[in-house]
Amino acid sequence: MTETDQPVIEIRDLHKAYGALEVLKGVSISAKRGDVVSLIGSSGSGKSTLLRCCNLLEDSQQGDVVFCGEPVAWKGSGATRHPADPKQVIRIRTNLSMVFQQFNLWAHMTILENVMEAPVTVLGRETAEMDALGRKLLEKVGIGDKCDVYPAQLSGGQQQRAAIARGLAMEPKALLFDEPTSALDPELEQEVVKVIKDLATEGRTMLIVTHDMRLAADVSDYVVFLHQGRIEEEGPPDQLFGAPKSTRLQQFLSATQAH
Repeated sequence: MTETDQPVIEIRDLHKAYGALEVLKGVSISAKRGDVVSLIGSSGSGKSTLLRCCNLLEDSQQGDVVFCGEPVAWKGSGATRHPADPKQVIRIRTNLSMVFQQFNLWAHMTILENVMEAPVTVLGRETAEMDALGRKLLEKVGIGDKCDVYPAQLSGGQQQRAAIARGLAMEPKALLFDEPTSALDPELEQEVVKVIKDLATEGRTMLIVTHDMRLAADVSDYVVFLHQGRIEEEGPPDQLFGAPKSTRLQQFLSATQAH
């Protein structure tokens, strides 16, 4: 299997429960290099949990998480299952940058310092090198003039773009977006959507949890509709949005169009 054929992220038959509440009931997804896969579905369908299991922020009880052909090693089973090798977890997380709904920028650091922090402290990159790369990335997401300001001085859309630049600074193999636009006003949302679209055209591997159906339709190679912890329907965006087969997906799409 060539590197292009091998999925960057592969999830097989994943199960996740919080006590008696089953959130994921055997979900399998994969993203090859350059694939943009969007996860859609109503609140509580398991989308964000699936993303957090990918990044090992949450432990799943059953199933496999495989990153670039390397399966996560587990110990324990069921409710006590957790990753066996902390070094492997760090290695995988370092290659998967997560962009959260709430930006999660460090308030006491400038925007440029926020972007530089992880590569310098985690990857041991040179400060001067990261200063140059950080400025370039902030330029790329359209806020090159904001290097020396603090997060509180930026709009939500600018903070989210800074968070994307911070994710890119790790030079990850894939980017994970958890509702990247849902905390933003429609106007600011478009700034972030533009950045995500640009990243998609560059051929970056991305998993995007989104409530924005237009974004999912525009940037995705593949869309997965989750319903109550299972994949109800999946396929290319034109098929899912243009000719949805399942009644549940039809209902979901007509409800989102009504807003």
